[in-house]
Amino acid sequence: MKNVAVILLGLLAATAIAEEKFPGIENLMTAREFRDAGLDQLDERELKALNAWLLNYTAGEAAVLIQSNDEVKKAKAEAEIVSNIKGDFTGWTGETVFRLENGQIWRQRLSGRYKYSGPPNPEVRISRNFMGFYKMTVTDTGKSIGVKLVN
Repeated sequence: MKNVAVILLGLLAATAIAEEKFPGIENLMTAREFRDAGLDQLDERELKALNAWLLNYTAGEAAVLIQSNDEVKKAKAEAEIVSNIKGDFTGWTGETVFRLENGQIWRQRLSGRYKYSGPPNPEVRISRNFMGFYKMTVTDTGKSIGVKLVN
């Protein structure tokens, strides 16, 4: 309960400070943006109400926005695996097994061949598409192949 009070006091203080320094939407946008958004049609009372709402939203929602940003970063990190192939890598030939330095083992899911002649232990990125299938991309060449997790 004590933490909630501290947070509320902090938000109130931040809002008060922000009100003093908030330049207003008319000063945040270029004249053209302001006009193109139709905001030049607002009277003084409407513009003041919009600025109050904008200030309250950004000050009041700052913690939520930051948290959401962290959640997006976490989701992206979970959706993308970055590691290096362990040992020699010469490409894929149809049923290639990829052992990664992070301990994961992936198997080629799609047919195809690719001869790799770059440096040993290349970095790979494994990402999931909207259908739920995984694709492994060799970072230094941009070449990709469908894969599935074995272990």
